[in-house]
Amino acid sequence: MTALATLMPGFEGTELPDWVERRLREGMGGVCLFATNVQSPEQLRSLTDRIYAANPDAIVSIDEEGGDVSRLYQREGSPFPGNALLGRIDDVSLTRAVGEQVGRELREAGVNLTLAPDVDVNSNPGNPVIGVRSFGATPELASRHGVAWTQGVQSVGVAANAKHFPGHGDTAQDSHVSLPTVDVDVETLRRRELAPFAAAIHGGVQTIMSSHIRVPALDQDDPATFSRTILTDVLRGEMGFDGVIVSDALDMVGASGEIGIPAAAARALAAGCDLLCIGTANTDDQMSDIVTRIDDAIAAGDLARERVEDAAARNRALARSLREVPSPAPLDASGRGRIVGLDTARIRQAFEISDGARATLDLHRSAGAPIHWVRLEPAANIAVGPSPWGPFAAGATADATVGPDDAFDAASVPDHATVVVVGKDNHRHAWARAVIDALRDRGAIVVDMGWPDPDDGYADIATYGASRLVGQALLEELA
Repeated sequence: MTALATLMPGFEGTELPDWVERRLREGMGGVCLFATNVQSPEQLRSLTDRIYAANPDAIVSIDEEGGDVSRLYQREGSPFPGNALLGRIDDVSLTRAVGEQVGRELREAGVNLTLAPDVDVNSNPGNPVIGVRSFGATPELASRHGVAWTQGVQSVGVAANAKHFPGHGDTAQDSHVSLPTVDVDVETLRRRELAPFAAAIHGGVQTIMSSHIRVPALDQDDPATFSRTILTDVLRGEMGFDGVIVSDALDMVGASGEIGIPAAAARALAAGCDLLCIGTANTDDQMSDIVTRIDDAIAAGDLARERVEDAAARNRALARSLREVPSPAPLDASGRGRIVGLDTARIRQAFEISDGARATLDLHRSAGAPIHWVRLEPAANIAVGPSPWGPFAAGATADATVGPDDAFDAASVPDHATVVVVGKDNHRHAWARAVIDALRDRGAIVVDMGWPDPDDGYADIATYGASRLVGQALLEELA
């Protein structure tokens, strides 16, 4: 069942379902783990041991970007700074060290592919899904830090995955729920979007993820995941990538919203994808439907059998090559989440703080005023998922929490307190802007832990990340 060797579904729970184990024994390519599959490092290792017992050549992947997107630390918030802050610190040796530490923790847990780093150039501050997952707004930052992070994680036998090819940074839509378009000329695309991927390829990245976006400068008709022009002609032919092409999750609207997952799988293989990330909470029946659709496409002449065999061979070769990398020394509990050369003082230096905010903080510190926390809680970014974030993951308690549908009375904020309003991507949410506007007369300090728009006035302090570690640094800054 060669088609099965290209599939990488997800499942619910911390135990390996019988159907997944059976499919792995039959040669299924691997599994993609999510937050619901992770309870503790020990439990995760037990789970991955069962996966490899069923198929030693399995690819076991997880979305661990080392920042806001963290499946290892989804329950408590990440101890890593995240890409945007690493770009602002701009020390490639530090970025490499973060990648290596992430890799060590994943290798110890039995994961051999992390779906990271995100090397998109976040040129659009209104981007709803990339933002602080990007190393920066220039191809130079995304390139040098993408390479450093990649080489760090791969040094310990965990494959990196540069994403989202050919570049998801200049979009105002989220491909989880729509089909975005990057509508720039081919010269801009090559200079900006493609440059970090070219750097990653030169740096030895072992896998690259396709994106469910339209790029008319390269293909007028098909989104990248379904585009032979983009994946085979450009990525493989022009750019020389010879590793594994991983599809972004095929359950996303940008891929299967109109045609369904089985058809999306067959089209992705035909375009050049090798390893198909199916999504979350998948089922045995879905795998049967996908395999049948792939076989039907081969019989109809829409998909070459050699293409599927090539994809399966690439996946097996990757898994085997990763096994050959010596395991690093075991980590004890105190070694998890720790990066030599990184402390909260260094993170604070990368914050963007207005002169007005500094003056207000100095005034309130001298008066000994307590902090009154107003937490702006937008709907969870689908890529990030529900997770503790910012100062609230680091021990602060919100005095008021406001979401998109909540009423807020600015008069409820006590006098003589230091009002600190904390949100993520404040400029993107009308309800968040309304709360901030209502508190401006109270001298509120506004913190944006996402990617702010520098021209909108809704970030007195910009942290460029909302991990637990960044939240701790913010607490120290305010203290």
